[in-house]
Amino acid sequence: MGHVICGQRKGAGSVFCTHVKHRKGAGHLRTVDFTKWHSYIKGIVKDIIHDPGCSAPLSNVVFRDPYQFKKRTGIHMGQFVYYGKKAQLNTGNVLPVSTMPESTIMCCLEGKPGDHGKLARASGNYATVISHNTETNKTHVKLPSGSKKVISSANRAVAGVVAGGGRIDKPILKASHGLQASHAGSTQLYPQA
Repeated sequence: MGHVICGQRKGAGSVFCTHVKHRKGAGHLRTVDFTKWHSYIKGIVKDIIHDPGCSAPLSNVVFRDPYQFKKRTGIHMGQFVYYGKKAQLNTGNVLPVSTMPESTIMCCLEGKPGDHGKLARASGNYATVISHNTETNKTHVKLPSGSKKVISSANRAVAGVVAGGGRIDKPILKASHGLQASHAGSTQLYPQA
């Protein structure tokens, strides 16, 4: 008798699949607008939503067009958020790393200028400014993993910590919750906060 070969078995999938249709989309920084970047632009937080595909909630911020940012701790609906080089250093404001003093806590940090924020994006994560080098226009930052990285001072970042910290501190009190967590795998997040 024949049998199912390995490639067929892997391609069949399983009943434990990820439901991606409920996801709200990526939460990232605005596209670089150089006319607004050298001064600042003001936006307002319209809504805070839960995204099943992310560990942190998303905040809908309307400048001229609506954008979705990763929610920061301390942000509330109706709050004004400023974006630009001359914005003040407050929680939720988007600034270049060169304007942030040393030991500033930030999140959604860009790895390269204009990549919309790729570092320190999970719930409760943040990066810290260690030092600036004005001659080479570089900045040393400490990432959530503890590793240190040298990035361009022109990179953008959001002041503050990503919301949803303490998500993994919740204990697993029942065996069924442990089973659900193991079925969630590495692509899904457990527990849902």
